[in-house]
Amino acid sequence: MEVTSAVQYVGIEHVERLNGRGLVLSSRPRKVKVPLPAHRPNYLSNGKGDRTSVILSSTSTTSTPASATEVENIKQRCLTWQWKGQYSINYFVSSEQLHANHPPLLLVHGFGASLPHWRRNIKTLAQNYTVYAIDLLGFGASDKPPGFQYTMETWSQLILDFLNEVIQKPTVLIGNSVGSLACVIAAADSSQNLVRGIVLLNCAGGMNNKAIVDDWRIKLLLPLLWLIDFLLKQKGIASAIFERVKQRENLRNVLSSVYGNKESVDDELVEIIRGPADAPGALDAFVSIVTGPPGPNPVVLMPKISMPVLLLWGDEDPFTPIDGPVGKYFSSLPSQKENVKLFLLEGVGHCPHDDRPDLVHEKLLPWLASLSNSQ
Repeated sequence: MEVTSAVQYVGIEHVERLNGRGLVLSSRPRKVKVPLPAHRPNYLSNGKGDRTSVILSSTSTTSTPASATEVENIKQRCLTWQWKGQYSINYFVSSEQLHANHPPLLLVHGFGASLPHWRRNIKTLAQNYTVYAIDLLGFGASDKPPGFQYTMETWSQLILDFLNEVIQKPTVLIGNSVGSLACVIAAADSSQNLVRGIVLLNCAGGMNNKAIVDDWRIKLLLPLLWLIDFLLKQKGIASAIFERVKQRENLRNVLSSVYGNKESVDDELVEIIRGPADAPGALDAFVSIVTGPPGPNPVVLMPKISMPVLLLWGDEDPFTPIDGPVGKYFSSLPSQKENVKLFLLEGVGHCPHDDRPDLVHEKLLPWLASLSNSQ
């Protein structure tokens, strides 16, 4: 989930980002349909001028939703890792079995989510790979330290330390939203010894809406974003907004607005998002993330990354639309860098892995196989 979803859709007034071009104030949640330009880049480029169509039809068979027991099985098998000797980090590993010539995978969730958000992917990926999933500090069952100042750099360092101390093998990072951006930062700061490749699912441009990617229309609205920051720093106001955000019906409205496949927005998904929000420290984490610095710009980071990169982008994402500034930048990369491949997923929203896991697996599994064969 995108970090600003709570502020954009629920609260005294909510703010919606439309096509990455601006913000609109509204008094109640509503679905945002993101129109794509007539000549959107629905192709894959190999960097040599060859372009092959990769648009995926939304008419393909929808995956069967995971049962509630799948989430419980994941939770029951979770382990704890002490980060920096003081923070308990919740994580999952599919098995201790080693898959020869196949790198392990680390799944990194987005804002407001946690490792069960990968419930529709773990079983499929674990057939041929050792799969790890992690709750970032401040989310899920991981610690939420009082007064902690969250930054993108903190999460990227957590990922690198987890690779070094727990997995101890070159790993493919797979992230969604701000989890994707944390993977980009980690990959840019790491050597090939830790990160084997990265998969970005609708990568965020920053930890919050103060991320600027050369769009003057967003810059004009910075005063509004600073006002939101000021209001959220008033504990009473922040608490009232957060309590409203956590209401099941409001969460369902938010999720329905960012998922293309509405059947994937079930009670189980609502509880995956809602449950950790009741934990002590969740409010502080919410305020710190929304009001904190946006973090490093992916436009600066991506040129530093030479390892294989797979971009999977839902074309109905209202938060980081493919024709917005962030989406435009990432969609331009395959024609500039041979290590980057892009697939647009038609009829898919901000969380492709949970929205339409069948479409994600259709492109992810062959890419992982080719990565393993190239070792």
